[in-house]
This record gives sequence, structure tokens and C-alpha cells, in this order.
Amino acid sequence: MGSQRSGDGPSATARRRLAASADTRHRAGLGFGAESAELGGQILVEGTCFAVSGPGGDVDGATEGLFVRDARVISRWRLLVDRARLHPLGGYTEEPFAGVFVARTPPRDGHVEPTVLVERRRYVGSGMREDLVLRNYGREAAGVTLTLEVGADFADLFAVKAGRHEDAAPVTVSATGEVWTASARHGQSDRAVRVLAPGAVVASDSLTYKVVVPAHGQWETSIGVMVDVDGEELPMRFPLGVPPQHAAPAHQIAEWHRASPTLRSDSLPLTLTVARSEEDLAALRLSDPTEPGIDVVAAGAPWFMALFGRDSLLTSSLTLAVDPDLALGTLQALARHQGKTVDPLSEEEPGRILHELRFGVDVSLALGGAERYFGSVDATPLFVVVLGQLARWGADPQVVDALLPAADAALRWVDDYGDKDGDGYVEYLRSTDRGLRNQGWKDSADGVNYADGSLAQPPVALVEVQAYVYAAFAARAELAGHRGDTDAAAYWAGRASSLKRRFNEDFWLPERGWFAVGLDADKRPIDALASNMGHALWAGVVDPDKAARVAARLVSPELFSGYGIRTLATTMGAYNPASYHNGSVWPHDTAICVAGLLRYGFVGQAQRVAAGLVEAAAYFSGRLPELFCGFDRVEIPGPVPYPAAGSPQAWASAAPIGILTALLGIDPDVPGGTVRLSPSLPGAWGGVQLEGVPLGTERLRLEVRADGTFSWTGVPSLSVCDNDPGELAGQA
Repeated sequence: MGSQRSGDGPSATARRRLAASADTRHRAGLGFGAESAELGGQILVEGTCFAVSGPGGDVDGATEGLFVRDARVISRWRLLVDRARLHPLGGYTEEPFAGVFVARTPPRDGHVEPTVLVERRRYVGSGMREDLVLRNYGREAAGVTLTLEVGADFADLFAVKAGRHEDAAPVTVSATGEVWTASARHGQSDRAVRVLAPGAVVASDSLTYKVVVPAHGQWETSIGVMVDVDGEELPMRFPLGVPPQHAAPAHQIAEWHRASPTLRSDSLPLTLTVARSEEDLAALRLSDPTEPGIDVVAAGAPWFMALFGRDSLLTSSLTLAVDPDLALGTLQALARHQGKTVDPLSEEEPGRILHELRFGVDVSLALGGAERYFGSVDATPLFVVVLGQLARWGADPQVVDALLPAADAALRWVDDYGDKDGDGYVEYLRSTDRGLRNQGWKDSADGVNYADGSLAQPPVALVEVQAYVYAAFAARAELAGHRGDTDAAAYWAGRASSLKRRFNEDFWLPERGWFAVGLDADKRPIDALASNMGHALWAGVVDPDKAARVAARLVSPELFSGYGIRTLATTMGAYNPASYHNGSVWPHDTAICVAGLLRYGFVGQAQRVAAGLVEAAAYFSGRLPELFCGFDRVEIPGPVPYPAAGSPQAWASAAPIGILTALLGIDPDVPGGTVRLSPSLPGAWGGVQLEGVPLGTERLRLEVRADGTFSWTGVPSLSVCDNDPGELAGQA
């Protein structure tokens, strides 16, 4: 979603410069905490390739390196000048895949202040390119010995993350001419990396340049890193000798900008947040290495640069207004890898949608010990939900029809394997001790607990999973209706209605006024107050007579931190604002709750939560992380980062787009020939124009003025209904 201020908006490059400037941060209310944290390290990402480095660009930490296809191909990359380390001055990302580091050298002989500065421009994509520039601000020419220490350990991603290095494979290193090469065989996989260093003297552990930098002049060079996987040399995405702005990733981001809807807003924080989300989502796109050609979205950096069923599906759902093709590619990829057989180790079952897909050096370290792991209870019904949403947004009916067999297989899994005890609810219980103990989106070991803090014992039927199943039944009924199959439509609508009735009886806790997190192994309600029930609003499974109490709880001080909805209420026994799933704020979770509140007509509550999340994004330079701590903004006047949060993270990047779509009230039914519009933006956002929203073959332009009035153009074949959002409560 391209983003511009009202009037003559800046270009994409100018917007990024704008976002990086201190003046813009001040005017937008952006804090410096996120930038300071970013200087403590930087993550660059493009497809399945990412680089993690220290503050000055060096790679020499335990979890730092250049990673390609879940393996670390560069484990050491340290720059020295005259054998001394550099002093970092700053760093920033120009694009998700491009970063700049600026440093100074120690003072030259006879000088009090350093006169030689070093600029490193790094580009990642199937490898890496680094452009080095030395600038001499002294009055004399500077004789400089520039040394780049290099190393490769080819460690598996999971081993790096866990700090395990005892199983590292022997590495063979060679130095020939201006090329440094390292290779290793790990299990059944051969990996190699070549560092191309024109003009350097190459040794077994370093590249050295002896240069003279003229007074008030500069010297520069480029270094390339190429990766070989099982004899296949991956083409450099940023080849040496080609201007970076002409490389494929730069063209792809530019094309994403051109194809995406354009946002013009009176709110600078909203503008910058949406722009950052758009760029991160573009960088997180990848192709399945086994069947390239169709883009999907990776879950996020640094540890989840892979296709994840749940994460990718929810990301696709939240970004339909930007790029329905992302949802289509995700569905097609997941259908190709859909479960066919029963395998307890990988937890594969017929019709099941995978949890994650990995292509590392040693997949035995991955969940289930295989490339595909299926231990997710929610991805399978979500597959059907997103297919139904894609159809509503106007996907080609033939493309949708081609995915119906996979959707029907997913629904068979719901009955044959998901409902383990035949009670009509989908439960999870891992097959072996190698799998995830909890298999909903709160999948940490302590993520599902009772009000007193004790842990729930699987099998567990989660509240949001039943909501997704309800939405899947409803979506399948609608898909059948589009094709004139009245019998199937009636069958699935009946399944949805029956589940909704039972759900509201069995999961509702009338004495507490909220829905249980789930039902435990003994069918007892797991009575904690948590954000999960917001997903039930989003799916539409909540009876209207209970919705008001749910909404009140979601925006109560117990759950709403002021910046987002906590995963667990402050009054619960397991509450910890700095935990992963027991009191933190996850942007995607908050975005889903906002959409749920709006679905039932709770506009003011949704506006409060949405505005808080966009304010939080400002403290992170517009890039919402995977999660942040759940401290109350009354106590701490800014969101507190969670130390191990991934960033960029796909569903966190999708959250601002999902929130904006929901608040604009865009609810299409292209097969039915209608689109409903019910904008209800927070007053602080002022006016908003969104142009180019894809609805089938047409593009919607929607303008919402500061006084709340709105107009639209561009969809002549669709009947537009401008709803009062409050009317939706009776339709849920």
C-alpha cells in the first residue's frame, strides 16, 4: 500500500528518507528508543536470505551472520583499519534488504580527531554484496591497510538459535587469486560460499587491501558473496558492477509500490507505519524453492524466514486490500504441501495444513525432524477461511475452484483427525515429545493456562480454533452458494449454525462475562481472561447478546494496555507483561480484535485500540515488532520492546493494513456483486484517501474526510452499500 501525505506526496525514496530523519520522528511523535535499539544490531532480509550484524556492521556474535535457506553461510565478517576495530557512528536501513553503516577509524598519527570515515552499504539476497567507501577528510593522503576478516561455519539455523555448535561440520577453506571459498558437507547437504574481492590479497581468514586515500578524497570497492547449495550456484540478487537500484529486489519493491493501493493521510504516524509495513511485506515475500514462481510470505526475521501455515494465512487475510495475489500464492503453496499420510513424527495427517516448511542444512533439528512439520491445530480451518475471503475479494472463480479439493480435504481433517474424541470440537494433542505441546497461536509451553496460573493439559479445544472452524463452515457454504450448489450450501450453513449454538453454550462463562480460553482434557473450561476471544468476534461465532460483555473486557484496563490488547489480563495468575504469551501485546492479535469489535458495531472501542497500536508503532520507527511488552502506558509512557521479538515479522507488518482496512469498513462480496463501506476512522487520523484497492478486475478509490463523510469511485459493476457499522451487530 503506497503511502503519501495529502497534497504532493514524496516519492517512495523520499518517504524513507523522511522516516529516517530526526525531524520527522519529532513531528510524528516518534521516539528514539527504537532507533537506539536498532543501532545495537541490524537485520536485513530478502526472501529466504537474511543478515544479522552488530552495531557497525560486523558479524562476530554468537547469533550473527549471513543466512541462506536456513543455514549460516557467513559467520565472521569483521572490518579493521590498520588492524584496529572501527568506532560505529550510526546505521539505518534504506530498504528491508539494504542497510548502511557509518564508522570512523582511530585518529591518524598527529591528529586529535579521526580523519578517515568508513561507509558500508550492504545488500542481501541469495547472498550478499557490500560496497565499501573510505573518505579522507585530512589534509594529507592517508595510507590505509583495510582488512576484512571472514569465516563460515555453515551452522544450521536452529543450532545457531539454540547456541549449539558441537555438531558443526568440518569446513574446507581455500584462497585463490581474489576469491575466498569455504565449503562443508552436513548430513546429506553440500554448501559452499565464495567471496569475490577484486583487488584484495586473499588469505585463509581475511581479505586485505592496501590503499592510499587522497586528501579530501575517497576510495571504494565492492565485495560479493555467492552461495552454492548442493551444486547449484544461487544467482546473486545484487551482482557486482550493477547499480543496486537496478537489481531485481529493487525492481520488485518498486513494482510492489506501483501495484499496491496508494494511501494519502493527514496522519503522519499512520502514513509512515503503513509505508514501513508495505516495504517489509515486500521483502518477506519468497518462493518455495521446490516450486518457484508463486510468491508466498515468510513468517518473519530472523528465525522464521520460511512458509508458516498459520502466520502466512493470517498475514494474507489482513492484507487482502493490498495484494490478494499474496493470499492466492500462500493458499496454492500450502495446498501443494497439504498432508497426505499419517506420520507421528512430523504430525502429518491427510488434509492437514502444515505448520512450517524448512530447507536447512540439518532438518533433523527442525520440529518433527523433517522439512515439513504439521503441528498446528488452526492452520487447517484457516485455509478454508482465507479461501472464502479471497473469493469475496474477487479472485478468478476458476482459480478458487482449483483450490476447493484442498479446502474439502481440510474440512475432512477437521472431522476425521481434528476432532479427536468426537465431541464436535477440534482439539490438539501432539503425537510425540518432539512436537509443540501447545498448537494454537500461543504455542509456547506455558501459553495456555487457567485463571490461577496453572497450566492446561492437552488435549485442548481452543476458543479461537472453534471460531475458525465456524468461519470455515460458513465460508464453504458461501463458496457452494456461488456455484449454485444449494445442497452443499445448506449442509455447511447447518454445520456452522449448529457449532455456533453449542459454542456459545459450552465456552461462555456467564458468571465471569467472558469466553473460556478453551476446554481442557476433562472438558472443563480453561477460565483465564485472554485475548483469544477477540478472534471469536472476528469470526462472527459470538451470539450478539454476549458481544457487548466481550468487547468491554477487551478494552478494559485488564486487557488493553493503551497500546494494544494484552494476550493475558493483568488479573490472571500467569500474567507477566514481559512474557511471550502471558501479558505481552502482539500486533496481529490486536488487529484481529479490532476487526472483531467493528464486526459487532463497537466502533469507539475499536478506534481506541487502533489508535493506540499506531501510536506504539511510532516508537518502533513505524515497524511494529512481533510483540512488545504489556506494561500499561499510564505507568510507562512508551511501549517497552520485548528483547527477543522478531522484526520484521509478517503478521505484525500486516496488522496496520488490516486495521486500516477494517476501520475503512471495506467488506466486499464481488461474486454477489456488492461491496459494503462503513468508514469509522479515529478523529486524530483526519482525512484518508485510499486509491487502487483491488476488487476483482476493478479498483476502488475511497476518500474519507476529516468530518467523517466519505465518497468512492472506480467500481461500476458493484453495488455499493454504505452501512452504519452499528447495524452489523445484528448481522453477525
